[in-house]
Amino acid sequence: MPEITTEWQRFEQLSRGTLYEILRFRQSIFVVEQSSPYPDLDNLDQDACHLLLRVDGELAGYLRLAPAPLVRIGRVAVASHLRRQRFGRRLVEEALRLARERFPDREVTLASQIRLVPFYEAFGFVANSDPYDEFGVRHVEMRLRQRA
Repeated sequence: MPEITTEWQRFEQLSRGTLYEILRFRQSIFVVEQSSPYPDLDNLDQDACHLLLRVDGELAGYLRLAPAPLVRIGRVAVASHLRRQRFGRRLVEEALRLARERFPDREVTLASQIRLVPFYEAFGFVANSDPYDEFGVRHVEMRLRQRA
């Protein structure tokens, strides 16, 4: 049975090696695999909380939770050879837990690739924009439906 761990780190807690590992991981998925030459370094990492999911010590999943101006989940990624094993679900569940804990009165938003809209809808997110192109990949803005 593989050892699966998750760990939150603030930007200032990231070692140089871990930061490099994260950037390489994101680039391998979003830029190389998805053929989308987008500007990954967008000045949101410095204020974000970074969630690393490891399988037997190897970075297998990642997301960031940026607190301003809205609480925003971003850069959700799972290594291609480990998809469909519920790691993406685990990442989002953990991000929503932290968002409720640290920012209970703030709305949670994200930008979803069109093909992943049903995945995020299962968590209660609803689309709140028309589809748009982001460096060759169709996206839609989503927000977490307000609780009654």
